[in-house]
Amino acid sequence: MPGPCSFRTRRVTLPPGGSRPHDEDEWRGALIIVDAGEIELCCRAGGRRGFGTGSVLWFTGLNLAAVRNPGPVDAVFRAITRDRSG
Repeated sequence: MPGPCSFRTRRVTLPPGGSRPHDEDEWRGALIIVDAGEIELCCRAGGRRGFGTGSVLWFTGLNLAAVRNPGPVDAVFRAITRDRSG
């Protein structure tokens, strides 16, 4: 019988005006929670959508180009994934 499931958490901080290119494999299976500030998801087709503190997101399957911080303070978000190592 398998043991209890464990999870991994990774925190990302983007400074005001900062961005990071999106890598689909990096976020596969991750639940994203915006802890502070605001992030903007930038699609390859040119669309953008902002999400603030408390938002719960999924980054895969959205054809994203980048995640950026349009706000005046640090944007902090975390990725929660199932730990498959054990």
